[in-house]
Amino acid sequence: MMERIDFTATDGINLNGLLYKTEKKSGENTKAVILSVHGMSSNCFKTRDTVIAQKANESKIDYFCFNNRGSDLVKYIRKMEDGKKKKFLGGTSYEDVLDGYKDILGAIKKLKEIGYSNIYLQGHSLGSTKIVYTYNKLKEEKNIYLKDIKGIILLSLVDVPMVLKIYLRDNLKTYVSLAEEKQKEGKDEELMPRSAFIHPVSVKTFLRYAKYSEEINFAQYGKDNKLEKLNNIDVPLFMRWGNDNEMILQKADELVKMIDKIIKNPNKDINYIDGANHGYSGKEETLAKQIIEFLHKSF
Repeated sequence: MMERIDFTATDGINLNGLLYKTEKKSGENTKAVILSVHGMSSNCFKTRDTVIAQKANESKIDYFCFNNRGSDLVKYIRKMEDGKKKKFLGGTSYEDVLDGYKDILGAIKKLKEIGYSNIYLQGHSLGSTKIVYTYNKLKEEKNIYLKDIKGIILLSLVDVPMVLKIYLRDNLKTYVSLAEEKQKEGKDEELMPRSAFIHPVSVKTFLRYAKYSEEINFAQYGKDNKLEKLNNIDVPLFMRWGNDNEMILQKADELVKMIDKIIKNPNKDINYIDGANHGYSGKEETLAKQIIEFLHKSF
C-alpha cells in the first residue's frame, strides 16, 4: 500500500514522497522505516526503490522515498516566505548538496510525527553523500533525532570532487576560474559551459563540487585516508557498490577490502554486487535481499 506524504524541509521548502506501508493486522504498528535519498538528477520513482520497498514490506518494514530539492535536472521549488508563496530554481543543476541536510531532517521529523521510532537512512550516489553529511551534522549538533537513527545504508558512495577532477583533467582550473568570475559578477545561477560537467550545472553548484568541497570530500578512497566521517558512524553500517561501470577508481573487490580494513564499525556489512552497475539495474532483487538481511541483523 502506498501513500503520498507531503512535508517541509527545515527551511520551509515544500517536498513530497511515497510511503510504502506494510499491510498490518488489527492492532499491529510498524515502528521501522527506511528513509531513502536519491542521487543526482534522479527521483523517488526508480525501480530500485520499488523493489527494495516491496522486500522491506514483506519483512514488516515501511519504506519512504521522496523527491528532494535536487530531484530531476531543473525544477521550481516553493516555500512560504514573509506570508507569500515564493518559487526558486531547484533540481540537480541548481542545488547545494549541503541543503540535503534540511531535506533529510524535515523527512525525519515527518516520519517521527507519523509514529516511527526506528529510522534507517539510505542513500544512493550523491544521496549517500547527503546521508553521511547529515549523520555527522546530527552528531555534531547533538540533535535529539539522532537517537532515532538505527542504521545507515550507503549505495555507491563516490568521491564526487575527485570524479570531477578526473572528468575535467587539465581543464578544471580554467572552469573554476570562469565560475569564480561569474560569481563575482553575481551570476551564481548562470549555467556553466556544457563541457564543464556531466550535465547542465549552475555556477554555484559547480563551485560546491569543484572548489568548496571540504564538507563532502570524505569519500577519498586512498590507502592513507582514515575516512573519519564514515568511522564516525556508530550505528550499523551497510555499504555496496557494483563492479560494472561504477564511478570508482579502484576495482570493486579491491575497494571493498581496503574500506573494510579502515572502517572500525563492529556492525558493518561492506561488499559489492557482481555485475551491478552504478544504478543496480537488473540487480535490484539481489540488492534488496542483502539490505533486508542486514536490517534483520541490526534489529
